[in-house]
Amino acid sequence: MNDFSRRDFLWQSGGGLGGIALASMMGSARASGATSGVIHHPPKAKRVIQLFMAGAASHLDLFDYKPALIKHHGEKSDFGEHVEAFQNGLGPWLKPFWEFQPYGRCGKMLGETVSPLGEVVDELAFIHNLVGKTGVHSQATYLQATGFDRPGFPGMGCWVSYGLGSMNENLPTFVVLPDHRGFGSNGPKNWGSAFLPAQHQGTIIRPGTANPIVDLYPPSTAKYITSGAETDGQALLSRINGAYAAERKGDSRLEARIKSYELAARMQLAAPEALDISREPAYIRKMYGLQADGKKWPKEINAVEEADHFGRKCLTARRLLERGVRFVQVWSGCDNGFPRRNWDSHEDIPRDHGPLSRGMAVGASALIKDLKQRGMFEDTLVLWTTEFGRMPSTQGSKGRDHNPYVFTNWLAGGGIKGGVTHGESDQWGYKPLDRANATQVYDIHATILHLMGIEHERLTFRKDSIDRRLTDVHGHVIKELLA
Repeated sequence: MNDFSRRDFLWQSGGGLGGIALASMMGSARASGATSGVIHHPPKAKRVIQLFMAGAASHLDLFDYKPALIKHHGEKSDFGEHVEAFQNGLGPWLKPFWEFQPYGRCGKMLGETVSPLGEVVDELAFIHNLVGKTGVHSQATYLQATGFDRPGFPGMGCWVSYGLGSMNENLPTFVVLPDHRGFGSNGPKNWGSAFLPAQHQGTIIRPGTANPIVDLYPPSTAKYITSGAETDGQALLSRINGAYAAERKGDSRLEARIKSYELAARMQLAAPEALDISREPAYIRKMYGLQADGKKWPKEINAVEEADHFGRKCLTARRLLERGVRFVQVWSGCDNGFPRRNWDSHEDIPRDHGPLSRGMAVGASALIKDLKQRGMFEDTLVLWTTEFGRMPSTQGSKGRDHNPYVFTNWLAGGGIKGGVTHGESDQWGYKPLDRANATQVYDIHATILHLMGIEHERLTFRKDSIDRRLTDVHGHVIKELLA
């Protein structure tokens, strides 16, 4: 039975979306389990979770300890060269807003606001010499999310979906959990499939809302929809789709839409269970910050709400990963103007970074501990990223300007050597200490693909006579981070 006749049969005799879901679960023509992907060598990881801090998190206040900033706090900044500032952020040197202290066997210095990560710091690999290409949020976000600093290119999760396929039949391969307040710069373009087949784009899920997956079910006001009408309507749609597809053999959009309908049918049964975190034990929900006690936190940090939202997304991500979702992207912060609820702290680092960083640290620490206790950490990659860093000099009295010249990422999990640091920034945290050997975002993307069994130069898609790839024409695997 070919794909069209199978679908036509299911639409006409399966009782609409619910019927397709039931028919699929009871023995559809498509085999269950992972679809065949392109594996170039034995993988260390099979899943990825990307934690994206929208707005540009300050490496200097969280992860990259610089005693020189403490010693010279308040003195006139001197970078030794002309600095192209994004705004007026070249005031005196500015020390970290939180005290740093060592954590773990590795003795990694962390700011107090992210101290919950101290419990798992021996599993983390920090990259302190990462450089960007631009201090503009939209372009820098594109670079981290898609490997290019302009629109029109697939998100990293799309490439992973395209290269490896799905590990499940009932949930999307690539899921995006946006900030509960809205999208970061570029919105859905960060996870769009661009020129890849449309089925590989990210699916948005909003944990904790009344309608986590938009349009999965008919609205309650649609009383006129009956099972008979739904069956007849879908049968007609199937015939129209078949005629359309027959005339447009090279157009992937219709095929992707048909697959999305089939997936939606199966998700009607699978998604509610996957998203129901009330099934989790109370101690797990508490570990993720869903029952946070803000009294135990620094007095300037009112982060109970942020811990709940970010922890909820991290817990949902774990539930999705263990049910076969291949790539989950979790966003913190949105492009919402004022008052800021993102990491773009031009005016007030404590006000903005305090709640966001503590909520992030609680959720991310819980995620890593949870993956470990479930035996999933060894084959799950965790990437913490942001679009660029922030300057070591002041903007106003409590803010920091954009710094694309150096910033921090960290990795953990499948195939990553924990408790290490790769690369250093200079004494101020302004640029890489060794500028000739700075880390590029392409190197991080190449390393992630490598750990998933893919050689980044060989994962390509022909577009406009160019073999496009996630890493463009760049990228080297960071071998020092491999376990």
